Amino acid sequence: MLSTILFYLVERCKTNGSIVKNLIMEEKVEPESKRGVAPAIGIDLGTTYSCVGYWQHGQVEIIPNDLGNRITPSCVAFTSTERLIGEGAKNQVSMNPTCTIFDAKRLIGKRFSDATVQKDMKLWPFKLIEGTSNTPKIVVTYKGEQKEFSAEEISSMVLAKMKESAEAFLGKTIEDAVITVPAYFNDSQRQATKDAGYVAGLNVLQIINEPTAAAIAYGLDMTRDISCVTNVLIFDLGGGTFDVSLVAIDQNGKIEVKAVAGDTHLGGQDFDNEMVDHFIKEFDRKHKSDIKLNTKAVGRLRVACEKAKRELSSTTQTTIELDGLHQGIDFSTRITRAKFENLNADLFNKCIETVESCLSDAKMDKRVVDEVVLVGGSTRIPKVQELLQDFFNGKELSKRIHADEAVAYGASILAAKLHGNMSERVKNLVFLDVTPLSLGVEVFGEAMSVLIPRNTPIPTKKERIYFTCEDNQSAAKIVVYQGERAQTRYNHWLGTFSVAVPRAPKGHSKVNVVFQIDANGILSCSGEELTTGLKKKMIVTNDKGRLSDKEIDKMLKDAEKYRLEDQEYKKNVSARNALEEYIYDVENKIKTIHKTSKKKIRTKDKKKIDKAIANASQCLNTRPLANANEYEKMLNELETLCVSIISQIV
Repeated sequence: MLSTILFYLVERCKTNGSIVKNLIMEEKVEPESKRGVAPAIGIDLGTTYSCVGYWQHGQVEIIPNDLGNRITPSCVAFTSTERLIGEGAKNQVSMNPTCTIFDAKRLIGKRFSDATVQKDMKLWPFKLIEGTSNTPKIVVTYKGEQKEFSAEEISSMVLAKMKESAEAFLGKTIEDAVITVPAYFNDSQRQATKDAGYVAGLNVLQIINEPTAAAIAYGLDMTRDISCVTNVLIFDLGGGTFDVSLVAIDQNGKIEVKAVAGDTHLGGQDFDNEMVDHFIKEFDRKHKSDIKLNTKAVGRLRVACEKAKRELSSTTQTTIELDGLHQGIDFSTRITRAKFENLNADLFNKCIETVESCLSDAKMDKRVVDEVVLVGGSTRIPKVQELLQDFFNGKELSKRIHADEAVAYGASILAAKLHGNMSERVKNLVFLDVTPLSLGVEVFGEAMSVLIPRNTPIPTKKERIYFTCEDNQSAAKIVVYQGERAQTRYNHWLGTFSVAVPRAPKGHSKVNVVFQIDANGILSCSGEELTTGLKKKMIVTNDKGRLSDKEIDKMLKDAEKYRLEDQEYKKNVSARNALEEYIYDVENKIKTIHKTSKKKIRTKDKKKIDKAIANASQCLNTRPLANANEYEKMLNELETLCVSIISQIV
């Protein structure tokens, strides 16, 4: 390698009349205007893993990350020197548990006081605090400073990583994307996901339900085989969320969602949690020592449990062995598939109950379901497949679409259509989705008055007239909720707005309330007092506990700041590695010359090179990461010396 470097340097000396200033040949980067804009991408933003793809040459291409993997961990880590996203973050989670963030999807669009957030806090190794307006904030230490991040901000970092992977793969600037969410995400969670996309530098063309995206992937793949309307049940069990969607696909490829059901807090992570809890108790029982407060130990145990869970899908038993887990105590144990299934029996049964609920909402008998399609990594668990097959009376489960990639595949097809792709297979795509939860307003007695029932096809618009309930009211307060309970206190509050009304006896003033849901599943509301024509509108995008425009602007600035810091860090590391590599190359070249060449390096010159290498090595070994310019300066000085001496020999 050094002889090639020397040839390159000597040629530059001849042509330029001066010593080359940098050994590193920089790649020529064209301006973005010349590079062109890439096609729209589809992103499956998962709880544990994310996936990105795009439409090309009549099919979807799933884009690998920088390590060549087709799925990327939805994980962000902060260290004393850098920020890591994806594989790098996940690989060091057991050593840096308090500053490695995962499960952000379980926090997005939620309030700190939510019961699920309070429960999860006890399991996460990182710190969670209550921010302004009851928003959960994740606290980490980054470069020696304490930082607070919202779930939207962490999710935006994962989305930015997917965008970056796509740009590196395509060599073009990514602007537009379709992002998927669980079908059972409420309005706040959908808008929060859209905000995260915006902070990541993406124009979010549409938010689409994950099982619907999988149905699109299945429908496109199966169009040629479908001769009549086919009822397909999409069973989507991922790392953190669970959705069931019943869709009808006709021979033209039209996809109509009949009903959805799900749980935004049920998935592979919950199965891991059951194992972790079991082994914490076992360790305490065996060694009379509680490891719950040892975050590193619990982090290592969690990684081992996830690995064991995967192994139990292909073997009937496996072992967990962790040296020095807690207080120097080694932990070795065995777990069988039967034990794993027993630990998670209630959760597995909950999956089947959700399937029953979806069929009930669609008013469809399970015997008329033609296909049961498995989506999501957790569907590889044998017990899940067994229970599902038994429920459908032994029906063969369809595995024709890739469990990990199907959602991103469908999102990529929709992205191509919305971006104007006119290929035959894309432009003919038609799908009708539904709203997963009922939407309504609070009326007298904290009762829920539903305007849009769950499983209503979207986009949709519904309206209803309401009367004042008190004498001489000056305003009618419209309180918007989402959920299925009869009392609003048990449903999810979305926002509040008021409509001015003329003072009159109760029941005289009438307000027409209009609810409208767009293709993203996001709600906008308006109210009009019918006798005066006074109107008030509200788009549920800035309610309490949500991101304000000011917060989003700050996140955008922070995202750019962190991106530049990451670039600077990589540049410094690259320059340091170039210097280190050059030192090794020179040392190897000198050894080769000493062994094979008749012409030797003079002792005086050899001492000069040895001294220069020693100085550079000392800088590398004793100092923290320096600026790239310092390393480049050392490299230039070293290569100038080495070229002048070695070029006389070779």
